[in-house]
Amino acid sequence: MRVLVAEDERELADLVAEGLRRHAMAVDVAYDGAAATERLAVHDYDVLVLDRDLPAVHGDDICRDLARAGARTRILMLTAAASVPERVAGLGLGADDYLPKPFDYAELVARVQALGRRSRAPVAPVLTRGGLVLDTRHLQASRDGRHLRLSLKEFAVLEVLMRADGAVVSAEALLESAWDEHADPFTSAVRVIISRLRGKLGDPPCIHTVPGAGYRL
Repeated sequence: MRVLVAEDERELADLVAEGLRRHAMAVDVAYDGAAATERLAVHDYDVLVLDRDLPAVHGDDICRDLARAGARTRILMLTAAASVPERVAGLGLGADDYLPKPFDYAELVARVQALGRRSRAPVAPVLTRGGLVLDTRHLQASRDGRHLRLSLKEFAVLEVLMRADGAVVSAEALLESAWDEHADPFTSAVRVIISRLRGKLGDPPCIHTVPGAGYRL
């Protein structure tokens, strides 16, 4: 899942981003509305965690523009404006959910995960294909009953491949879905993770390279 955190309180923004990364999410951070707008124009995010009172471009304007454009990005407003009229106004702008500060972190993660599921075609939280089982809520994976000890990045890449349901996924699409904006598209990062996954998944091989196209599970 690809997430953008737009929050001008830098310490809070970084803490939220780091926590979401621990749940196998690829997270970018924008400290003002202008930076958030630029990133939204470049990347296809599943979820936007949006502070309403952003400098440069107000969070309300960002929310309104995404809603008008029909973007698939789901919006979680995270703000100190917590009264009922303010929540109603925020949801009226097009936000999908609203969480006032201060917040419980476990609740934030759960809400982001729920919105992420809504941003894609509906699938069960537990993915299965052949003998592979991937529990996206508890970050657990197994093959033929054997527990797999995967890194967060390996888990994220395997989730993208399983959600593709046998379709070919390009290296570029894997970078867009499982890495943040700091990933270098000219590195071998995808190839290295695929190699590690193949080793952990064992035989018979289940991740296949399609020359010139990408990878298929």
